[in-house]
Amino acid sequence: MSLENKVAIITGASRGIGFAVAKRFVMDGAKVVLADVDDEAGQAAADDLKSLGDIMYIHCNVAERLDVRNMVAETLNAYGDIDILVNNAGIVVGADFLELEEDDFDRVLSINLKGAFLCSQAVARHMVEKVEGGGEPGTIINMSSVNSVIAIPNQIPYCVSKGGMSQLTKTTALALAKYGIRVNAIGPGSIMTEMLASVNSDPAARNRILSRTPMLRIGEPSEIAGVAAFLASSDASYVTGQTIMADGGRMPLNYTVEVPADQ
Repeated sequence: MSLENKVAIITGASRGIGFAVAKRFVMDGAKVVLADVDDEAGQAAADDLKSLGDIMYIHCNVAERLDVRNMVAETLNAYGDIDILVNNAGIVVGADFLELEEDDFDRVLSINLKGAFLCSQAVARHMVEKVEGGGEPGTIINMSSVNSVIAIPNQIPYCVSKGGMSQLTKTTALALAKYGIRVNAIGPGSIMTEMLASVNSDPAARNRILSRTPMLRIGEPSEIAGVAAFLASSDASYVTGQTIMADGGRMPLNYTVEVPADQ
């Protein structure tokens, strides 16, 4: 799948899935903007990928409208266009429902969901203007989760934000369809990011994950990047409003599977 000369913005791109998507896109020929709030990690990520192609880092707190506007303006100033947006920025706050702080609830929703809205709206305005001027439509990819459907009781704001992300994907897909702009989401299952590394080092915790993963392994960030590359490409030209669950079979599962002792 070729993304030759396409311009992509990826939020939350300094590590994990966002970094893997950035790497895949630049390897597929795209010009990539890594956006993040962690300037040190973001610039280091961009430096790591510079040998592969055209890539730059831009600071952006996706929950702040002015930051989002500046990110879009800087991207257009550098590359003159935006073809792809990946809304990947997100955080998790774990707490019992009765102890969950309002500020933590608001913070998760502001980054995970409001941030995706702000970025999508700002980028879509450029994409619509381009289409009305005779240019090609772009595409927006939202990073959702299996937790948009299934719930974890001590991750309430995260689950709520991802449920909202699925509806944001559908509604914006319908709103932008007349312009040919596609909006889709990816719902990762358990993926080997820094967030999951500590769990993976605990055999009991790892087995709990594998027991509800029919493929009996934890996914890699590069596997989510592959789905993103498909959705960003012309191969997905008739796909919009969908959430693709890349979860090792977890969503269809209505039982737990036995994990061999040597797994």
